[in-house]
Amino acid sequence: MGQAPSPRPRPRRRGPGPAIPDRSPRPLRPAALPVGPVRRSHRRRRRPGSARWRWLPLALACGGLLWLSRGWWLPEPPPAQMILVLGGDADRERVAARLSRHDGLPVVVSGGTNPEYARWLFEQREGVPPSRLRLDYRATDTVTNFTSLVDDLRRARIRHALLVTSSDHMQRAMLVGRIVAGSRGIHLTPVAVPCGELCKPEGRRLVWGDGLRSLIWVVSGRDLRHWAEEHLSPWLERFGLERSGPDRASG
Repeated sequence: MGQAPSPRPRPRRRGPGPAIPDRSPRPLRPAALPVGPVRRSHRRRRRPGSARWRWLPLALACGGLLWLSRGWWLPEPPPAQMILVLGGDADRERVAARLSRHDGLPVVVSGGTNPEYARWLFEQREGVPPSRLRLDYRATDTVTNFTSLVDDLRRARIRHALLVTSSDHMQRAMLVGRIVAGSRGIHLTPVAVPCGELCKPEGRRLVWGDGLRSLIWVVSGRDLRHWAEEHLSPWLERFGLERSGPDRASG
């Protein structure tokens, strides 16, 4: 009979030396599962356009600084080239007629007195030639006094005009004029006409409301009052509210 094969000898460790690592596969242990309810993160996700609005206050501040410092970097306006009269009081036209006779400047009357009286005042009483007088009746209030004329003045290359109106109306007129006429590069110099006992101080709501209308017109090219009258007139009539008529600024 043959001899049985001898068992394979195992390597013995001799003396102090590195142990031979055991390379036999180990069973996989299941991963530890979380105990208790899973908490979701409440971290807000930023909207794609939210980063843009972070720069809005800075942009407004820079724009305000540029506007306040415009006297340093804007070129000086030329001497007055015309007289712009805002209708609503015959005294304004009388002052403008004397200015035109003295300085020889053309006059544009926006929403003033009737044509017969205006032509008699300028041409016969003050001797202003008809070629220097223009009567415009498209305006219905202070804002439209400027919006109806400003593009015509720009095409005529007007850069500086004398603004004639009553002293109690000058603050609102200058605010609207600086926005509307200023957007076309036209500088305005106020010429206030004393109103005496007829002066009626204008409230801040009226002043800043017309300023907001002017700003919207410059940005969008549309008048907020006319849009509201077109789209909201049925609601105004339903609640018994009448449309607002022309103010004292224009006849």
